[in-house]
Amino acid sequence: MMDVRDIFRSSFARALAALLFVVLIGALFNAEGAFFRWDTHRDMLRHISVFGILACGMTLVIITAGIDLSVGSLVGFSAVLFSILSLQKAWSPWLAIPACLAAGFLCGLTSGSLVARFRIQPFIATLAMMVFARGLAKWVSGGKKISMAVLQPDGTYKYTEAPPVFDVVNAKILGENIAVVTLIFLACVFLCWVILSKMRWGRYLYAVGGNEEASRLSGVPVAATKLFAYGTSGLFAAVAGICQAAQELQGDPEAGAAYELTAIAIVVIGGTSLMGGRGSIGLTFVGAMTIGTLEKILSINAVGEASRLMLTGAIIVGAVLFQMARKR
Repeated sequence: MMDVRDIFRSSFARALAALLFVVLIGALFNAEGAFFRWDTHRDMLRHISVFGILACGMTLVIITAGIDLSVGSLVGFSAVLFSILSLQKAWSPWLAIPACLAAGFLCGLTSGSLVARFRIQPFIATLAMMVFARGLAKWVSGGKKISMAVLQPDGTYKYTEAPPVFDVVNAKILGENIAVVTLIFLACVFLCWVILSKMRWGRYLYAVGGNEEASRLSGVPVAATKLFAYGTSGLFAAVAGICQAAQELQGDPEAGAAYELTAIAIVVIGGTSLMGGRGSIGLTFVGAMTIGTLEKILSINAVGEASRLMLTGAIIVGAVLFQMARKR
């Protein structure tokens, strides 16, 4: 029987091979050398970071054999809430950021409660949260983008400056060679690595995804583990929403639409099994680099958005079929 470490190594090798194949495509179709410039890859990392942050939380959920369709809507809700608190209410970031993180975490816990306590299928529970969170974003924003134009009592608008926290999150450092949002993504990857590799909760996540009934009989707190996974996914979605608001200098209630699909694609292409019980945050990171590099190659070669979406869908199906073939 193959050792667990051998399974991981082979999964990582396949994920890395996919990334190297995409890099080879970029070298061949380099858009007159644009692919070989660092600023191209810096912008790719900045663009994929928000999706990568969502994929971090999605990894924890998928390892438990679940799915979270609500993360895109939670990005929109968190972006709106953060913009209201920061731009219109002039809250300190030390209050606004924890408030948004708490809101995202509570939404995730709600989804987790529906799955763990009421035994609702994860697809249905998170689909309901997806619709609810999008409606919540539109309700708290009045259906409008929350920008630096603040409505006054007399009906006029007063334009405010973006708070320093927006500039910090949206900044590029180290000679403008790396974006702060990319560092936030890497911090989320590290946190997930700690959870999965060094904490008891990580072992619980794998156990529940591998065999829920056996885990319950072994004394694993199955319900609490699912609550932890979905709550953490909601927390990461709030982080992504804050980054989204800072990058766009506004809170758009429509922000994050279909982001959950890209997050799932990143996790699946990385090699984490949709059946649960197997995967790692390292695989998700490689998946994020693969998707980000592929999208950048298509972008610099002026491939239309329609073709990009169709190609991404085909890649997801191919990755799932490849996983199924490995189990036979």
